[in-house]
Amino acid sequence: MNKKTVTLLIGAFALSAGIGVYAVPNQPSEWEKCAGISKAGENDCGALDGSHPCGGQAKVNDSANEWVYVPKGTCEKLTGGKVVGVKPAKK
Repeated sequence: MNKKTVTLLIGAFALSAGIGVYAVPNQPSEWEKCAGISKAGENDCGALDGSHPCGGQAKVNDSANEWVYVPKGTCEKLTGGKVVGVKPAKK
């Protein structure tokens, strides 16, 4: 069997088994600072109220003062999410 035949057989098997092919989403062009959704110890940076200066220091889940970066257009779709800033993605 040549390489092309093997590739076709694998593809046919995947389709018959119901295995789909999923595309990887594009890199976001902008990120939102999304407050109110981070879990304790999983915030991205300092608290909005200045109670601490670093990431990973949130004491409770879903605090309005703690935030994480999410792709632009995502934050307000999340329960409790509030956009508090936007920044461009690195190129």
